[in-house]
Amino acid sequence: MAQRPVAAPAAANPQDEGAASRKQLDLGTLRSTLGKAKGQHYWRSLDELAASPAFEELVQREFPEAASEWTDGVSRRNFLKLMSASLALGGLTNCTIQPQEAIVPWVRAPENVLPGRPVFYASAAPLNGIGSGVLVESHMGRPTKIEGNPEHPSSLGSTTGNTQAQVLDLYDPDRAQAVTNAGRIATWGAFVNAVAVEVASARANKGRGLRILTGRITSPTLGAQLKALLADLPEARWHQYEAAHTDNARAGALAAFGQAVNTYHDLTKADVVLSLDADLFDSGPAAVRYSRDFMGRRTKAVRDGAGADSGLNRLYVVESSPSGTGSVADHRLAADRGRIGALAAQLARELGVAIDGPAPTSEDEAGWLGPLVQDLKAHRGRSAVVVGAQQDASVHALAHAINAALGNVGQTVHYTAPLDAESVDQTSSLVELVNDMRAGSVSALVMLDVNPVYDAPGELEFASAIEQVRFRAQMSSHTNETTQHCHWHVPTSHWLEAWGDIRAYDGTVSVIQPLIEPLYQSKSAHEVVAAIAGQGGQPVRDLLADRWAKDPVFASATDFSAAWQRALHDGLIPGTTLPAISPTLQKIRLEQGFGAALDLEEGLEVEIRPDAYLQDGRFANNGWLQETPRPVTKLTWDNAALISPATAERLGVENEQVLNLTAGGKSVSVPAWILPGQATGVITVHLGYGREHAGRVGTGVGSNIATLRGAEASWNLSHVTVVKTFDTIPLACTQEHQSIELQNSEQEERHLIRHGDVEKYRAHPDFAQHEGHSFPAGLTLFEDHDYSSPNQWGMVIDLTACTGCNACSVACQSENNIPVVGKEQVLNGREMSWIRIDRYFTDLDDPEILHQPVPCQQCENAPCEVVCPVTATSHSEEGLNDMVYNRCVGTRYCSNNCPYKVRRFNFLQFADRETESLKMQRNPDVTVRPRGVMEKCTYCVQRLNAARVEAKVENGVGAVAEGAVQTACQQVCPTQAIAFGNIADPKSEVAQLKASPLNYGILTDLNTRPRTTYLASVKNPNPAISRG
Repeated sequence: MAQRPVAAPAAANPQDEGAASRKQLDLGTLRSTLGKAKGQHYWRSLDELAASPAFEELVQREFPEAASEWTDGVSRRNFLKLMSASLALGGLTNCTIQPQEAIVPWVRAPENVLPGRPVFYASAAPLNGIGSGVLVESHMGRPTKIEGNPEHPSSLGSTTGNTQAQVLDLYDPDRAQAVTNAGRIATWGAFVNAVAVEVASARANKGRGLRILTGRITSPTLGAQLKALLADLPEARWHQYEAAHTDNARAGALAAFGQAVNTYHDLTKADVVLSLDADLFDSGPAAVRYSRDFMGRRTKAVRDGAGADSGLNRLYVVESSPSGTGSVADHRLAADRGRIGALAAQLARELGVAIDGPAPTSEDEAGWLGPLVQDLKAHRGRSAVVVGAQQDASVHALAHAINAALGNVGQTVHYTAPLDAESVDQTSSLVELVNDMRAGSVSALVMLDVNPVYDAPGELEFASAIEQVRFRAQMSSHTNETTQHCHWHVPTSHWLEAWGDIRAYDGTVSVIQPLIEPLYQSKSAHEVVAAIAGQGGQPVRDLLADRWAKDPVFASATDFSAAWQRALHDGLIPGTTLPAISPTLQKIRLEQGFGAALDLEEGLEVEIRPDAYLQDGRFANNGWLQETPRPVTKLTWDNAALISPATAERLGVENEQVLNLTAGGKSVSVPAWILPGQATGVITVHLGYGREHAGRVGTGVGSNIATLRGAEASWNLSHVTVVKTFDTIPLACTQEHQSIELQNSEQEERHLIRHGDVEKYRAHPDFAQHEGHSFPAGLTLFEDHDYSSPNQWGMVIDLTACTGCNACSVACQSENNIPVVGKEQVLNGREMSWIRIDRYFTDLDDPEILHQPVPCQQCENAPCEVVCPVTATSHSEEGLNDMVYNRCVGTRYCSNNCPYKVRRFNFLQFADRETESLKMQRNPDVTVRPRGVMEKCTYCVQRLNAARVEAKVENGVGAVAEGAVQTACQQVCPTQAIAFGNIADPKSEVAQLKASPLNYGILTDLNTRPRTTYLASVKNPNPAISRG
């Protein structure tokens, strides 16, 4: 289990002697260093920029710290506990329901089940009540991998990294396995009887005293069940609360239109996009679709030459903390909450929006406002202003008014009725419940898949309020913080085990269909609500079919059964997209104090955000997500107080120094992390950490910032006290690990990352070719390999499109059985991810942020191959640098000789090869590697082999057709930044991209001839806005 590190004085830091110098950075000296740089200077971390002794020692080491040493006993125990995160939790038995009789071969095998050939089923992955269409890969009846559904509007064949990792939760041995009463195992029947007694008692008073608390519900069927229950018991109450709620967006719609609406955008039609603190491409229910729409248009325009009529779009981002969306923006402005509001108000005035009340004036220090206004006016009806869910309701209202003034409504901005079965202000709903509990008005409380004791605003003190309730029951996947205060607990079925339905971001309904019987004695929310209503016993599948058989969308179907089967096959119900509405815009009124800018000399505020992967903490026990580096910070296994260099200088704060944050009489201790591009005076802390009852992986990791949240201040703490301590907590940041070492003089000649603006690209289309040197093709001592195979694999990664979201990394982990190693081993540089995404900055305060995925480069002249004494790494006739795991004896010569630092070594037995139940998730086509074996990216060779077999059956020679095979990283990428295919086919996409003047390889002067190359990043800044 990942234990939270004990805070220790700086002088006692457990790292080596260089650790202190590594963290004590002189930010003024760093600014001076940047000022003296010739040309554009790129750096990946503050330690690299400072060239600290510890960093120099780190990159000089042949292998990660303590690579040849077995860790001490305590560390070894921690490691063994952490195996759970990568499906390596030991000690679990009877994970699945096994028959008692002896296993015998099938007399008649199930249809479509062939050993070695997976089948795919359409379903929907829920998150915060909204679904995303997926295809789930199943091997012999067990789900092993999740892909996007190409026919679903929310995914178009891609997914987020979070969705990829949810298959791991299905097999988590820490899941609750049985119904319990007062901590003792009970039965489902006993729970149903106990609930029946409470409902019967409440029924005498028309349901008074009965309360149901859920998360956001968009399921038409579950919503109908709950409404029917309330109709039968009119005095009962249904409350909803999500820690990552959208109350501000709802309130903004009420202020603008007088009604709640669902807002979504069509970025395929947007020439200009303004994001006000919205991480469009990396968070939210439509993130995958927005990524595809925006970047699909941008990359096409760039690849077509970026001419004036190419349709090249432009993105402006104003945000308090750097995000993946901000990193690909053409213009990015770091601003506190007040300045964001003031900019929105000033922009609205400039565009002719009538505003009541005192409207603040934007200081416009960056000279943005005038050019931005002109750009939006020039693209009326072809622009979009998007606001983040955590921004003030007034900013949302202003955005509605701005979009209306620009004529964007109905073009790039669409409104529908709310997605929710019952739209409510969730925080107000929770406050009402807490007040009723304290008043003794609640006699029975049933909570469905929520954990309010952990994630409710700290000022509500939910844990003490719930003790006033006589009957307390919870349904959740794990026994968690709320379970400790409940009499009854019912395990929740994973969505891969249960039937259901759910709406997507535009209202489209998807059917959630199970791929496997429940592994434990778990139930779905449909079953629990049916039990409360006294209507249990009907299978949920029949409940869904009965509900939709009466729906008007199937009215024209002559055969409902056939139409229903088609919906299950396709993964969505046609005709369920919510119709567009045209709400009437009201005059926008701003309250006194709105848009008040933070005092940059003395002011401080804390911004709270959901974690990119753990969200509100529901995925805290997922080791894949804990160990995936965050898109910009590259932190794993912890949250941190993100702070700007200027604010760090003002406060005298250093990296990893613990800060005590106090608000509303409550305090939280969080280590600091200095982040270039962070808004001055703003401290950002992410939700999802500090769990006390998450499981063996997630318990004790990080700090729970929800403790400081208030009912009126869910996302921003303006009255906060920050006190620095002398304690430090080591943070596992992966950016300095496996880094390609270049001297300062070499950086000017061997650019690893290459980018330019559109004017530079138009004037010099081949600018990327002049930022490095290629080895002459004929000047080599290497003998050419035999490339007689019709398939010659290669890859191109488009840096214009990469947002650094890490979906590719998680997909690779899922596809290739890559283990998790835990924080302790990450601190030693032993993480196993096959794809490293390097992040580059160009400045301390206002940096360009760029991302570069670095998998194995599949070199044609691979330095690793010539040094392996046992030919464990060799070359294939299709151009792959293959690994033969059974030959590897662990000399690690290959890793030492790899200039790209992309090989990973199993220093310990990271994967559990013994526990039978844990083998269910693993891809049976990929070897599980033992201790002492090297591994790396293989271009998903198992997929290539399967495609080659299919092609050989079809054409006799095994020539794989274009598009017949995709690597896991390519398939998952929301922006389609990764192209893969046969470079010997001049008509293939990858061959055409390699012919682009933007195409380049890294370190090609070493004569490695990498098969993986890159397209230089191109941005489209507004010429009227000066840079810097």
